[in-house]
Amino acid sequence: MLSILQTALELGLIGSLTVLALFLSYTMLNVCDLSTDGCFTLGAAVGAVVAIAGHPYLSIPAAMGAGVLSGFVTALLQTRMGIDSLLSGIIVNTGLYSINIAVMGGASLLNMNKTETVFTKAKALFTGTALAGMYKTAVALLAVALVIAFLTAFLRTRLGLAIHATGDNPDMVRSSSINPGMTTVVGLCVANSLTALSGCLLAQSQKSVNIDIGSGMVTIALASLLIGRAFAPRGGTARKAVGAVVGAIVFRLVYAVALRLNMPAFMLKLVSSVIVVIAIAGPYLRSRYPELHRRLSHRKGGAQDA
Repeated sequence: MLSILQTALELGLIGSLTVLALFLSYTMLNVCDLSTDGCFTLGAAVGAVVAIAGHPYLSIPAAMGAGVLSGFVTALLQTRMGIDSLLSGIIVNTGLYSINIAVMGGASLLNMNKTETVFTKAKALFTGTALAGMYKTAVALLAVALVIAFLTAFLRTRLGLAIHATGDNPDMVRSSSINPGMTTVVGLCVANSLTALSGCLLAQSQKSVNIDIGSGMVTIALASLLIGRAFAPRGGTARKAVGAVVGAIVFRLVYAVALRLNMPAFMLKLVSSVIVVIAIAGPYLRSRYPELHRRLSHRKGGAQDA
């Protein structure tokens, strides 16, 4: 059981980087980026190829750079070509499937069993210490802490505030002589770099990449983000970002429990969908509960009078 919980913690921390990407694009910029699945796979593929070439540390900035390019194309379709944000994400996600196959050398699977990665480097570093059995968790936790610190500082800058304002009221931003197209481009580039980083770390953690590694990531990240809001409904950027990370961990724990109950693997997508529905509809149903309770009480009282 402890092994399952540790794995859920590792996957939750790595996946929380994608949740933080959606925190920036969806919560701050008010753009639902559906290219997340393809960008996640792109980061995994680029990171794996660079690591296999013998550069485990360089794989991280290379993957993030690829994510920046993906975000730039998505933003360009929205801001310069007048394509709806949802459709832009779908177009880029579709195109990335072919690009990811090309990055992987025409294969749909890359094996990294004999490849040096940031995790094998960390394992060698922590050998003989108390963290020897938790080196993956330590690396993932360090990455999450650095990203939260970066987002907290970035969103306090003038550009970060402009990105937030663009999501709230683009007309006001435009009247303030700030180009909302530019803030959208920057926001999506940063968000997609975090998504690609998440994919890169997951690939190096499990020592393999397949073309479907990012399948369903946008649903998982959205569910985790909404769960995280329950833990940090108010507060500053740092608190909300930590809430998003907690949401990702809780989501993975739900997955772990489902697997512990011997649920078939093909049912996990349904579990993701149900969690999203509960997370989105929960606050609305909770607000409607007093009215429904009054109606039921009124009907019950009328039935007794009759």
